[in-house]
Amino acid sequence: MNTVAPTQEERKQLRRIPVDLPPTPPESDSNSDTEKAETDSQTSPEADIPLPPPTAPPTQVLDPDKKTPDNWLPRDPRLIRLTGAHPLNVEAPLSDLYNEGFLTSPELFYVRNHGHVPRVRDEDIPDWEFTVEGMVEHPLKLTMRDLLEQYDQHTYPITLVCAGNRRKEQNVVRKTKGFSWGAAGVSTALFTGVVMADLLKKAKPKRGARYVCMEGADKLPNGYYGTSVKLNWVMDPNRGMMLAHMMNGEMLRPDHGKPLRAVIPGQIGGRSVKWLKRIIITNEPSDNWYHIYDNRVLPTSVSPEESANNPAWWVDERYAIYDLSTNSAIAYPAHEEQLELVGAPEKYRAKGYAYGGGGRRVTRVEVSLDKGKTWRLAKIDYAEDRYREAGPRQLCGGTLDMEWRESSFCWCFWNIDIAVSELAETRDMFVRAMDESMNIQPRDMYWSVLGMMNNPWYRVTISRENDYLRFEHPTQPALMPGGWMERVKKAGGNLSNGYWGEKIGGEEAPEPVTEAAKEVVMTKEDLKNIITIDELRKHDKEEAPWFVVNGEVYDGTPFLQSHPGGASSITAAAGLDSSDEFMAIHSETAKGMMKDYHIGSLDEASRAALSGEDVQPDPSATPSAVFLQPRSWKKATLHSKTSVSWDTRVFTYKLEHDEQTLGLPTGQHLMIRLRDPVTREAIIRSYTPTSEASKKGYMEVLVKVYFDTKERQGGKMSQAMESLPIGHFVDFKGPIGKFEYTGRGRCTVNSKERNVKKFLMICGGSGITPIYQVFRAVMKDRDDATKCVVLNGNRLAEDILCREELDAFAKDNAEKAKLLYTLTQAPDDWQGMKGRIAAPLLKEHADRASFSDGDAMVLICGPDALEKAAHRALLEIGWKDEDMLFF
Repeated sequence: MNTVAPTQEERKQLRRIPVDLPPTPPESDSNSDTEKAETDSQTSPEADIPLPPPTAPPTQVLDPDKKTPDNWLPRDPRLIRLTGAHPLNVEAPLSDLYNEGFLTSPELFYVRNHGHVPRVRDEDIPDWEFTVEGMVEHPLKLTMRDLLEQYDQHTYPITLVCAGNRRKEQNVVRKTKGFSWGAAGVSTALFTGVVMADLLKKAKPKRGARYVCMEGADKLPNGYYGTSVKLNWVMDPNRGMMLAHMMNGEMLRPDHGKPLRAVIPGQIGGRSVKWLKRIIITNEPSDNWYHIYDNRVLPTSVSPEESANNPAWWVDERYAIYDLSTNSAIAYPAHEEQLELVGAPEKYRAKGYAYGGGGRRVTRVEVSLDKGKTWRLAKIDYAEDRYREAGPRQLCGGTLDMEWRESSFCWCFWNIDIAVSELAETRDMFVRAMDESMNIQPRDMYWSVLGMMNNPWYRVTISRENDYLRFEHPTQPALMPGGWMERVKKAGGNLSNGYWGEKIGGEEAPEPVTEAAKEVVMTKEDLKNIITIDELRKHDKEEAPWFVVNGEVYDGTPFLQSHPGGASSITAAAGLDSSDEFMAIHSETAKGMMKDYHIGSLDEASRAALSGEDVQPDPSATPSAVFLQPRSWKKATLHSKTSVSWDTRVFTYKLEHDEQTLGLPTGQHLMIRLRDPVTREAIIRSYTPTSEASKKGYMEVLVKVYFDTKERQGGKMSQAMESLPIGHFVDFKGPIGKFEYTGRGRCTVNSKERNVKKFLMICGGSGITPIYQVFRAVMKDRDDATKCVVLNGNRLAEDILCREELDAFAKDNAEKAKLLYTLTQAPDDWQGMKGRIAAPLLKEHADRASFSDGDAMVLICGPDALEKAAHRALLEIGWKDEDMLFF
């Protein structure tokens, strides 16, 4: 290939943009040598193209990662974590990102992961396989070796942007379902790989094919991550879609898709699938869970509750996001930067970034010092153009050839010199950008339930404090405090009033108040009731829902009929920590009402369990002989799933080592924690394993899966567990529970000892698990004379869980075991009892007198309706509350 650079005249024709066109705005005396030095930094003297910044690959695994599935992966400590320790979702400090220049080092490049990072050894990369399948005449199965040997390699500069960039601003106004990105969810690199269209031409899509679906190798609770783009976009060379295996001249790092990823320029980062395994050509958009329930901008009128209750919003392809929106931000002045007025230079240089979407070029960046009444043009440095002008050449393992391309897929940097005297007289600075289609950043925020594509004017406030000017950005990422938006909101300002929370009423309208509004008291002063997480979990349903705000527990029952958002607003929060949502949405008046419904405080361990910030064991310590820890979450791996019936599974988990036992006393249970893959909300439920406490290396948990139906939503936890892929980590903690059976009639209830000669065990559905645990302990001990009557109610015979084991124990222990099964929808050939577990049945089989006096006990576990009916009936036939224990 001829790599001789074209002449200046040839470049003019190829670019179709006159090279003598002045920059925006025209050069002036302010274009100093300093500015030129900034522009020329980190470029190649030969071709004047930006080259990757110096890189220092991290070598140490950070402490937060040591307790996660990514405990093998070194990362840069400068990155700001947005979703806790795991999965990794991070951005760089904005100043650090900007200071690196046009290209971003891999260690500071933003990361959006939905789960753990697939681990691929270097020696296995040549054999990494992926497919091109679906509506193609020639399906392909390729390895990385094939990709490198059979296809041309190209290098292009490309900016990737997360659709959630700047979401923290939306979350301050009202909490969205997404976590809080700052303004650094954007990065640029030289990507090297194969043009995706080259593969599809070889596979030859069939007539009628319209979409290219992609799927990665990252195992997630709702399947593998996947999405789609339109086929005609992929086939258009001006769209620049590629399969990349290198980044800034080196192999992709694990967080960035090693060994192979899609790179979709000009569109949201969520379309650039990492760890690519499958390309599927279809006639419809992807049906992948993550394509449907992520990366969408729903109408601003759709609330989080409405979006959760009406799936139709998510399947409407009109709301899917593809092209990026025009956006910009101010990097300097930095947040909390101070400018001393005494001896200050005449002018201050404000700087930042801007980007467009869909390949559209940013044509102007404007700055206002008077709230948008007037605007002044900033200078723009289009570093991407220097790659066009360089001509065809080899760069970073591929051919750089961009002269012919009209599209712009990279951010640009802008700057403007402002008189310091002007800054001292104004209250704020705004920036906005426009692209070649005249798409311009809007003045006001468009709030939506996922908080994506946030791109209103970027505002930095200016406060004069004696001889200094202090600058504030809108927000700080993640849970980091700071920013004028939080300050104004705390002071009582309405951030949605169209005036950035300031008072309305004239040109000189001041900010809302000069001091923060007093904190509203939401608790009863003298209430000292301590509530455990186990008690909280008993109120996670529609009846008598409790919820938590800032560690305090509130009874939501009084709101069920009168809440403006409907009962679903309360029941959706039942049993959960709703601090962020409540504090972000509700008014001071509503907060003031809360003390009337305050019922207690979570204990310290329960607060930690709910937030996921509890004490963790030392990862370097020798694994313990017992798995469960009462004050810290431990991780076990999903080893297998076995279907017991259409809606019931046995999940087998591998413990930390083969000789480890679970450490669960008979009659107690453990907590299981998963996280929603999108919102990162912790889902915590209590379960009782069916495996024996002495079993080594493994434990088994029997779970009834409550699937979504047309009438109602299913169970969050059970459906999440059903979606878990084999090999996924799950968090466990325990033991918990107020009852323990120590053997031969001895038990403790709330640490008080009790001797029992006879148990009445009432259960239904998956409520058999704690009952079965105690029943098995009694039956396996030949010297245990305790008698057990098990009353097990279900709808159908196939719903009776653990029946084979129960029957076997009863057969071998006829003198002390009695099993009674009852069905509400019994078949004609059913030989057992029929009907619900209620007063008539209990009067016949559970009269108190027949169980002797004082040394009998009732153990109850099942659906709420069963437990309430049994409780009422047992009281009527002579049992007392102190005789009954509800698991």
